[in-house]
Amino acid sequence: MRKLMYTTNTIESVNSSFRKVTKKGTFPDEQSVLKVLYLRVLELYDKWQDKSYKNWAIIRNQLLLVDDLAERIEKHDKYD
Repeated sequence: MRKLMYTTNTIESVNSSFRKVTKKGTFPDEQSVLKVLYLRVLELYDKWQDKSYKNWAIIRNQLLLVDDLAERIEKHDKYD
C-alpha cells in the first residue's frame, strides 16, 4: 500500500519527461511551451491509463474498513 501512495517516483518521472520534451529546442513564446507540455501530458495519460497495481483488491478492501476512506473510495470507484 505504501508503494501505491508514495508519489515521489511518479512525480519525478513526469518532471523528467517534461525536461526531455523542452530540452529539444527553443520555443518562440510561452504558448508553444505550454502546448508541448500539454501534448506530453496526454501521452503520459494514455501510457498510464491501463496500468494495474499488484494486490489492489486486497489494498482496496483494507481501505474500505476506514469509514472516511470508504466514502471517498465508493464515490470515485469505477467497480461499483
